[in-house]
Amino acid sequence: MLAVLAVSAPTFAATDLDALYEAAKAEGQLTTIALPHSWCAYGDVIDGFKAKYPGITVNELNPDAGSADEIEAIKANQGNMGPQAPDVIDVGLSFGPQAKADGLIQAYKVSTWDSIPDSAKDADGFWYGDYYGAMAFIVNKDLVSTMPTDWSDLMNDEYNASVALAGDPRASNQAIQGVFAAGMGTGADVDSAAEAGLKFFGELNAKGNFVPVIGKAASLAQGTTPILIAWDYNLLAWRDSFEGNPEAEIIVPKTGVVAGVYIQAISAYAPHPNAAKLWMEYLYSDDGQLGWLGGYCHPIRFNDMASRGVIPQDMLDALPPAAAYEQAVFPTIEQQNAAKAVITGQWDSVVGANVE
Repeated sequence: MLAVLAVSAPTFAATDLDALYEAAKAEGQLTTIALPHSWCAYGDVIDGFKAKYPGITVNELNPDAGSADEIEAIKANQGNMGPQAPDVIDVGLSFGPQAKADGLIQAYKVSTWDSIPDSAKDADGFWYGDYYGAMAFIVNKDLVSTMPTDWSDLMNDEYNASVALAGDPRASNQAIQGVFAAGMGTGADVDSAAEAGLKFFGELNAKGNFVPVIGKAASLAQGTTPILIAWDYNLLAWRDSFEGNPEAEIIVPKTGVVAGVYIQAISAYAPHPNAAKLWMEYLYSDDGQLGWLGGYCHPIRFNDMASRGVIPQDMLDALPPAAAYEQAVFPTIEQQNAAKAVITGQWDSVVGANVE
């Protein structure tokens, strides 16, 4: 069993949620950033928060931003108490330690702290994992007749001008992990996967199969990016949203199965710190965790909740087969940081495709 999935028995801190709610209601607003409503069912999660805590407006900034954009938004708004300053961020695991080192986030331990795996949280409470998934493909079956089953298949001639990443690999954690996973799929080990992934995309671009745009559900449906690489939970949600038009298939590749944990944190300069803490309490409650699971994201407290029998069976049945994830690799923070530095720093020189 992967270390990130191991949890201890929960103990709950004595957080006065009623007092916290009153303080948050006095602030009146929570500002989020980079939360597309289709990502991990965030639309439903946000609605759930507003329904449970009326009187707090949720101001949603730039839903399509990447992890690096979120960090920059905190830096750019230090001392700004206006609507452009995010209170909370949801970023890739590798962004957490640096944000802490740079003094950009503040510590807060939620009531369910003890049921979050130690391997997926900062011991001091500056950041903690929220959910995880695996890198996969989604294919528009109305346009593609032969399904790719592994990374090497993406080089096939029939996929000319077809393959895209769901983000800019110079800024988006999702795209960075896509490049990393492709490297793993070539047979490279974790320490050399970044270089191998860049080489893979360099060859894919030279061959004419790579489409240098930020792929989205709309571009897949429209046919401009009929094959997209992204986290499985995003792809499953997109497939559902199509309602069969187009027909889409999600494929976890045979090799190079890379799983990733995202993290939550509160800005050190949050204009609404109590609303930010209340938001964290909601996200890490059973209700909030089930909200993410409804969007096919494995919540970080999944094992704890499963052991207590609080996950509805239909939600468990909706997840992809467990066998597809048996070979999944969870890169450590150090490995992710090293890969991020290589991929963001060398994408332009090795691949030469300006993703927009």
